Amino acid sequence: MPYTISASAFLAIIIIVRLRRRTQSRSRNDELVTVLSAVTLGVLIAATPLGRSIHQLVEAVVRALQ
Repeated sequence: MPYTISASAFLAIIIIVRLRRRTQSRSRNDELVTVLSAVTLGVLIAATPLGRSIHQLVEAVVRALQ
């Protein structure tokens, strides 16, 4: 039985592992890779039903605060 993992889940695991490291030991390139990974994860999640529901939730909160 072959196992599969979605790109979003794999990228989320990579981001969590990278963010657990100490901040002082990061270079600018290391931080740039982390940011680009987080943005890519956001783009991957945005196209899913979960991403749409998060967008609607944030939109409702912003409208309530205005």
